[in-house]
Amino acid sequence: MNRQRRQFLHLVTGAVALPAVSRLASAQAYPTRPVRIIHGFFAGGSADLFARLIGQWLSERLGQPFIIENRPGAGGNIATETVVRAAPDGYTLLLVTVSNAINEVLFEKLNFNFIRDVVPIATVTRGIGVMVVNPSFPAKSVPELIAYAKANPGKMNMASGGNGGPQHIYGEYFKMMAGVDLLHVPYRGGPAALTALIAGEVQMMIDNLSIAIEQIRVGRLRALAVTASTRSEVVPEVPTLAEFVPGYEATAWLGMGAPRNTPREIIEKLNKEINAALADPKFKARITDLGYTPFVTSSAEFGQFIVDETEKWGKVIRAANIRAE
Repeated sequence: MNRQRRQFLHLVTGAVALPAVSRLASAQAYPTRPVRIIHGFFAGGSADLFARLIGQWLSERLGQPFIIENRPGAGGNIATETVVRAAPDGYTLLLVTVSNAINEVLFEKLNFNFIRDVVPIATVTRGIGVMVVNPSFPAKSVPELIAYAKANPGKMNMASGGNGGPQHIYGEYFKMMAGVDLLHVPYRGGPAALTALIAGEVQMMIDNLSIAIEQIRVGRLRALAVTASTRSEVVPEVPTLAEFVPGYEATAWLGMGAPRNTPREIIEKLNKEINAALADPKFKARITDLGYTPFVTSSAEFGQFIVDETEKWGKVIRAANIRAE
């Protein structure tokens, strides 16, 4: 090989390697300025709380502020679209929840494709749901509730925090699997639905255990079953729905995502730091105290989980003919 050809090949090889070296150097330095974590919920809720917990952890670990921005509206789609259209540089992140998987099927016309346009970074938590009834309701177990519903088709009310929301979808899933006819009564948000249940306006609701637990403890609500595949350490005496309706499982979950084309090195760095939080005893204890469980995955595992959840809830939405309002 002559000298000129060797010089040419050396220059070409260097030119190809430069972008990769540049990306790696950028990822190693990341972040060099504040990072935004955007989510589609109001301040003070569980999603907002976990966004702030993980944001604080990342701020302390990576030396830059991780600022939480609330962009509620359209079932979380406003927040998602904001992130989808942001620069894919790791400085705009999305708090991803089960609502993203639901919305992909629930809304007929979205300005984005969630699975295509958002890169999964890491999961953070899974939340346990609980089927609760007003104490005056005659059923004291899931089999009794199913029997009552079958004896009174369409007369038993099931509350939710809104049409097409997780509480509604979880309830429709129960209806399908248990073969019962319940009347869905949507309210403006979960707190309003829970208040209506306590007041006796409706008979049943599937809510987050972390939200309903205090009302259960003081006797304002009766817990019939949890929606996870195993019993909860918080209420170990309460059976799972799957013990009576085999195969039933519905958990709220959340994690982090970024715009498509965000450098892989940044995704992996954030995944590593988030998983470090979930391995930290104090951070894990904080999650458990709030009625949730740590949920650890790789970026690829989270991506497959989102695909599976979208397919699962899509079947329920189509079968129940649920449409966004």
